[in-house]
Amino acid sequence: MGAMDQTTLVDDLKKMLNDSANKFEADDTDFVRQLDFALGDVSRVRPYRQMGSITLTADVGEYSAPANFFKMDFPLWGNAERRTRQPWNSNYPGPAPSVTVFGSGTGKTISLEPAPSAAQIFNLGDQYRFYYRALHVISVIEADTTVDVADRDLLLIRAAAQAMQELAARGVTKPIKLGGSGVGAMPKNGTPAALAEGLMKLFESMTA
Repeated sequence: MGAMDQTTLVDDLKKMLNDSANKFEADDTDFVRQLDFALGDVSRVRPYRQMGSITLTADVGEYSAPANFFKMDFPLWGNAERRTRQPWNSNYPGPAPSVTVFGSGTGKTISLEPAPSAAQIFNLGDQYRFYYRALHVISVIEADTTVDVADRDLLLIRAAAQAMQELAARGVTKPIKLGGSGVGAMPKNGTPAALAEGLMKLFESMTA
C-alpha cells in the first residue's frame, strides 16, 4: 500500500502511464484532473456515507444539498415517530414527502414533495436529517483524503483508464506500454483505446 496524498498518487499514476505520461501537461494538472474524474466512479462503487441535515421552513420544498452531496441514501425525518406511533393517533406523521435531487447552477437541490407543513414541522421538528453518499476527495494532506487505502489500486486503475480515453480521443493509435503498478491483471500493451477498454473491465471486475 502506498500513501494517499495527491502528490504521491499523481507520481504513481505517472509511473503507471509510463512513457505515455509525457503526452500530458508537465505541471501535473492533467493527472490531478484524471484522478478527480476517477473519484466519481470510485464514489459510485465505494460509497462515502455521511449524515446531513437541513432546516425546514413551512411550505418550502426546495433546499440546498451539502456541497459534497453525490446521492441520497435515505431520509430519517419522522421515521422514529412512524415506528412508535399508530396510524389512528392524532399525532401520527403520515407518509413522508417524496425526495428528488436535481442539479442547479450552484450545486444540487433537495426537493421535498409535498413541502412540509407548519403542523408537520411542529410535530416532527425542523431538522430534516438524512444519510447521503458524498463525493470522495483527494487532498494534498493524506489524512484528508477520503478514499480508503484498500481502494488505492482501484482509484489508479480508473484514472489510468481516463488517461487512455483522453489519448484515444486525441486520435493516438500507436501502441503504448504501461508501467508496473502491482496490479497483476492490468493490461500492459496496446493502443490507448484498447487499454482504456481493458482497464475499465479490470476496474469493474475489482468492484464485483
